[in-house]
Amino acid sequence: MRYILYILTAITFFVSLPTSAQKELDNMTTNEAPLLTIRGSVRESDSYKPISKVNIEVNGGSYTKTDDNGSFVIRARQGDLLIIRHKDFETVYHTIQDDERITVEVEPAISETKDGKIYSRKDIKLFNALIDSVGKYKKQDVEKSISFVGDALSQSNSQQQNAEAYLVLAEVYMHWKQFDLAVTNYRVSLQNRETNEAKLGLAKAYERNKNYQESLDTYEAIDKNQLNNYQLVTLYEGLGDTYFMIKNYDESIDAYQNGLKVANQHLIKPKVVDLNSKIAQAYNANGKVDKAETFFDNSLNLAEKETKQRGLEEKVTVADFQNTNRNYIEEIQLRKEIVEDVEEAERDSIITNESALTPQKQNYKIGNAYFLQKDYSNAIPYLEKSIEEAETKNDLIVKKDATRKLVDVFAESGDFEKAKEAFESYKFTVDQLYVKREQELSQADLFRRNIIEKNNRITSLESDRALNESLTSERNKNQQLIIYSLIAGLVLLLITAFFMFKYIKQQRLANNLLALKSLRSQMNPHFIFNALNSVNSFIASNDERTANKYLSDFSHLMRSVLENSEEDFIPLEKEIELLELYTKLEHFRFQDKFDYDISVHEDVPVSEYKIPPMLLQPYIENAVWHGLRYKTEKGHLQITISKKSDTEITITVADDGIGRARSKGLKTANQQKQKSKGMGNIKKRVAILNDMYKDKVDVIIDDCHDRGDVGTKVVVTLKKD
Repeated sequence: MRYILYILTAITFFVSLPTSAQKELDNMTTNEAPLLTIRGSVRESDSYKPISKVNIEVNGGSYTKTDDNGSFVIRARQGDLLIIRHKDFETVYHTIQDDERITVEVEPAISETKDGKIYSRKDIKLFNALIDSVGKYKKQDVEKSISFVGDALSQSNSQQQNAEAYLVLAEVYMHWKQFDLAVTNYRVSLQNRETNEAKLGLAKAYERNKNYQESLDTYEAIDKNQLNNYQLVTLYEGLGDTYFMIKNYDESIDAYQNGLKVANQHLIKPKVVDLNSKIAQAYNANGKVDKAETFFDNSLNLAEKETKQRGLEEKVTVADFQNTNRNYIEEIQLRKEIVEDVEEAERDSIITNESALTPQKQNYKIGNAYFLQKDYSNAIPYLEKSIEEAETKNDLIVKKDATRKLVDVFAESGDFEKAKEAFESYKFTVDQLYVKREQELSQADLFRRNIIEKNNRITSLESDRALNESLTSERNKNQQLIIYSLIAGLVLLLITAFFMFKYIKQQRLANNLLALKSLRSQMNPHFIFNALNSVNSFIASNDERTANKYLSDFSHLMRSVLENSEEDFIPLEKEIELLELYTKLEHFRFQDKFDYDISVHEDVPVSEYKIPPMLLQPYIENAVWHGLRYKTEKGHLQITISKKSDTEITITVADDGIGRARSKGLKTANQQKQKSKGMGNIKKRVAILNDMYKDKVDVIIDDCHDRGDVGTKVVVTLKKD
């Protein structure tokens, strides 16, 4: 059989190669280019029948062959020479330009016939064109990509083609971080045809979807003897990633080192860089800093020999390592080099705000490193530069973090006026970011629903197709149609109900978070107002020294309150510190009115509990301001933390003041009309948090009956996580 060769994409055809030219191609150095995944197929031009067992080789590198569907997948770099050999046609040479699909068509001298007739087949060419379109739009338009998969499935005439279609669909979902849908489609691909590519993809999708045990089981079930070198490295790297996520660092390091061994043996240089870096990170997480430094040195040296952007990315990783280990001088040097070189990298590729390479992030981290060294004069210009760049690029997250850090720098350096200005800017940025986050949540929800609709279309298409194929082989066609239609409808109904439930749950969570933010924003001004009244009282009495000491303690308390203001829960140790400081301030003003005692029982595991910030402060404030300060004799405030059970503790705030009834009677008519903001807000916060975290906090307020209905007792029950 004589073949005439056509290459549909940009293929360079060499009828013959001179020896000198061949040597030149053999000696091509493309180490600087990243590895590309090259997909292709070899087929007949008229019937589009696939040609199997065609030898596909990268000059001096990887080797594979076409499968029964005439398809192949191989790893190569831009500029590599692809050699296509088969006994029925002359050897074809093709220089790799990009990762576009390569299609080779050949025309047989004699058309395939049987019994004197030419048998028709589905348009395989159209199927492959649709699959190619998926790859083209994969990173640009997810909805178009999914639509092309649906169209490709409608043209499919074999389980092998079904497997390929679902495989590329799973890859689309992986790119767009829809890992649950990726898992589903990898599994469907494997149900149609088992391939190592799909198995590796499924294992990775499980890991990204946090199904760690399923990921490990999938990796372990793969036959390593059937993998090519690159796939074997990918398997070990994936195993290492999964073990790292579950903090099994010893197993993670072993897997990474096995992958590194294979990568070194077969000169898979990009993976050598990645694995050195990951081994270093695993050693660092495992507390073996010296070993981590050695591997980070390797990864940094190797990355600088790759692309410019890869070298910068590795510098960021190493700089983060230096920060973790408080090597701030080395961290600052690396980050300054990144800032100098990132502009050159931006000429070759787009660096988005999500990238760790952005100048605003690096300048912020340089300023933070100087701050940690207490070098405030150097920290300020870098933080201000970060804020300026973040504002230019509309990076509200970095702007918020840099502005917050600038507040700390000014406060630590004693420039409280600038600290106040920076804090006002920080509050404004936080509000901007909150609005943006709300919009992003809404857009993400719409994006998710659109994807689900597209996926349901494909599910419906496949169900209908499977139904039609089964009807041809069954006697009772009408009965089968009804059964499969009901099943498909039920599945679609269940899927729709499931995602509607998730959507409602997400909306409810978003509403709760908004309510908590609103309540926290009301709590802090209420507390600040009362505290400033105390300061004003000292100043009015010309007690300047006392006012200054009070202000010093008050600023310390305010800083702690602001740091915890965006958290739903904080460690109980921090809340106790805040209570001690707050009670000290109140006692400072009303020394002649009460004494206090804070008691933590020895059997209370304080470090194991968390509590909503500023939960107890309003109760202590009420005890002092509405109970104790009206007593004629000196009163007592008792705060006790005791163990109730193995999973619960109680926090009791008891005072021997005048009691709630008498306190209410002392209020003016105008005061009685006003509702307590602090107490009302705390009730709402507790209700919302209990709804979100399954009744973690319980509050009971009662009068002390053991002393003639004098005083008030608040008992807060806190459950362990």
